[in-house]
Amino acid sequence: MMTLEFLRGWLTALPGGSGPFVAALLAVAVALMAHWLWHRVATRIVAGRDLFWRSLVQRTRRPVRLAFVTLALFLALAPFDLPDGLNVFVRRALTVLTIVLIAWWLRMAFSIWMTIHLRQFSLDSEDNLNARKHITQGRILQRIGNILIYVGALAAVLMTFETVRHYGVSLLASAGAAGIVVGFALQPLLKNLIAGIQLAVTQPIRIDDALIVEGEWGQVEEITSTYVVIKIWDWRRLIVPLNYFIEQPFQNWTRETASLIGAVMLYVDHTADVARLREKAREVVEASPRWDRNVFAVQVTDIRETVMEVRVIASGRNAGLVYDLRCDIREALVAWLQAEMPGALPRTRAEVTSDPDRRPSAAAEVDEG
Repeated sequence: MMTLEFLRGWLTALPGGSGPFVAALLAVAVALMAHWLWHRVATRIVAGRDLFWRSLVQRTRRPVRLAFVTLALFLALAPFDLPDGLNVFVRRALTVLTIVLIAWWLRMAFSIWMTIHLRQFSLDSEDNLNARKHITQGRILQRIGNILIYVGALAAVLMTFETVRHYGVSLLASAGAAGIVVGFALQPLLKNLIAGIQLAVTQPIRIDDALIVEGEWGQVEEITSTYVVIKIWDWRRLIVPLNYFIEQPFQNWTRETASLIGAVMLYVDHTADVARLREKAREVVEASPRWDRNVFAVQVTDIRETVMEVRVIASGRNAGLVYDLRCDIREALVAWLQAEMPGALPRTRAEVTSDPDRRPSAAAEVDEG
């Protein structure tokens, strides 16, 4: 205690008013040394703990160092009688810096926890429904959490300024025209923010889901806080706002499971041997590694004037495999019909008569004329 009093008196007695400057330099040096010791001790303490605590100590090293410096400056400059303007500036700057450091530390801690949590799930497996659920929910909540941290930090910083605080209170109390204008201006942002929360909770779409949106088939590549990026089958990207998936209908091919049933439509002549066609289709499907051995059927689904419609259905583990399986079935059956049952290919029939008493049609008379 006597040492502190002596140091304070010595700094106050320095000529030219340089005491605060020297005190600040000494405070920074002491803070850096204290942080170095703290970091070594903290590293040893968390060495035997899980990855979260080890990563937290390593990745928050800079904000914690700045926190040590900020605290040291605050304590070192407190005893000095600074000019009113400078005193207010220094205190407000240190307060703002403290708020920023807290927000920085919270964001990094949240990011580390979310990253470690999502490492448990992989999208590379064929049946990745559980992984898609957690990854989608985690990424959306991470972005929303970051926004809330930023907004909270900004609000706390603004509240340190008297004029801004009074303006905000009066604006909320009056709820006048300015509030309405700001509300309309922020409506798209608020709609997408609320839509992001709804998507994270209800999950109508997830990362890597196969969707049909605006007539385009693709997979969800990224979900941000305001829009969704869909990678279309030909590598184009479709950018869709988040609120679209709350307000508009769309197809989700992988909502509950990645497995799908694919259909192949064949149009053959009425004389086609459906039994033989069914046997050949079964042979093709059973020989394909893309079939999951669950669903297979061959059915005549329609009879038209010139053709018979035959539908072949087969299931696969995901949308990509089902699409390739449909192509395999279509190609194999068309080749087999051409080689083994050419009479079953679609034909157009016409009746030709040589009856001399039958008067030609009007069209024939025109042609002959």
